[in-house]
Amino acid sequence: MNCNIISLNELNLKEKGVIKEITCDDNIKRRLLDLGLIEGTNIELVLVSPFKDPKAYEVRGTTIALREEDAKKIYISKKC
Repeated sequence: MNCNIISLNELNLKEKGVIKEITCDDNIKRRLLDLGLIEGTNIELVLVSPFKDPKAYEVRGTTIALREEDAKKIYISKKC
């Protein structure tokens, strides 16, 4: 069951969601797609750095660090 659409940076530690849309610039979007951040993919916030930026997310069995400014442009459907 999906609750609502939020930006990735709003996810709390150990929460999961499903990627719905990426609205970054084309260059950054291409890199994110290459890393496996594709619509319909599950994503989980697994680590927050001491200064809250960047944060580490698990995607397709891999941990990826994303800056806050990039995470704000990725929209997910949060799982309840």
